Amino acid sequence: MTELLSNENQRTQLMGQNRMEFLLFKLDNSTQSYAINVFKVREAQPCPKLTRIPCMHQYIRGVAHIRGQNISIIDLRAASGGQPIDETSEAFVIITEYNSTVQGFLVASVDQIINLNWKNILPPPEGLGKNNYLTSVAQVGDDLVDIIDVEKILDEINPNNINISDVINNKTIPDNLEGKFIFIADDSSVARHQLKRTINEMGIDVIEAHNGAEALEMLHEINNTENLRENLLMVISDIEMPKMDGYTLCSTIKTSEELKDIYVILHSSLSGICDNSVFDKFGANDFIPKFSPDVLTDAIIAGIYAIR
Repeated sequence: MTELLSNENQRTQLMGQNRMEFLLFKLDNSTQSYAINVFKVREAQPCPKLTRIPCMHQYIRGVAHIRGQNISIIDLRAASGGQPIDETSEAFVIITEYNSTVQGFLVASVDQIINLNWKNILPPPEGLGKNNYLTSVAQVGDDLVDIIDVEKILDEINPNNINISDVINNKTIPDNLEGKFIFIADDSSVARHQLKRTINEMGIDVIEAHNGAEALEMLHEINNTENLRENLLMVISDIEMPKMDGYTLCSTIKTSEELKDIYVILHSSLSGICDNSVFDKFGANDFIPKFSPDVLTDAIIAGIYAIR
């Protein structure tokens, strides 16, 4: 499995094709499969020896020393609402990097890597309610695969600060922002909340979409409404989204005669994989990693001055 996860160049070529590779795994001995974006996976291996640390969060099973680094191991079954995994000695660990942090997820077993088109990945059914731990579901053969909202789990264990620091607050925020708004697109409810809180703290309103396809449709509606078009400051988009990813959304905006002048910031937890040159390819005006309220605020201020 480590060898399968090492072919980074091949996965980079998927950028802009509205495709992504996912690692499938199971949380118990049932047939239900779950998935995580391979770009965020460093490796998968049998669970090593875990060391207990006093006052650990209830979902953290221990700390493992892997390749010279001490890594917290999160029981993904427990963190997503199930019972803790019984025997760690029979389980596997998926080492991931999210938002510039490294952690391991304890799972029952690791299956295979699959290549999917984002068009075939859909938001979870509305009937699941707001407290579910899925960002999307995908049809794989005769089965539905659940794609875990890892950002929500990590935020519950170690909540992100979403307040702008005094240093940034003391900077000159452009004036005449009354009635202006920023359009955000992200499939994670946690990410949308973080963005909205910080942007509102700047005195700017927010309109939000849950995926790239919905965002594109809403942007065309905004463009056809004079008042909204005049008050739209910019688009801040996630990269991984059902139906249409952020790369495709950005490149579609930038090649559209009606939308090409919109300022676009790509905002992603894939910060450890890609440099800015990759995002230039799709016409993005800026790229920032998730999630720092100060970095976000700086990028918004720079964007506002750039379009004036």
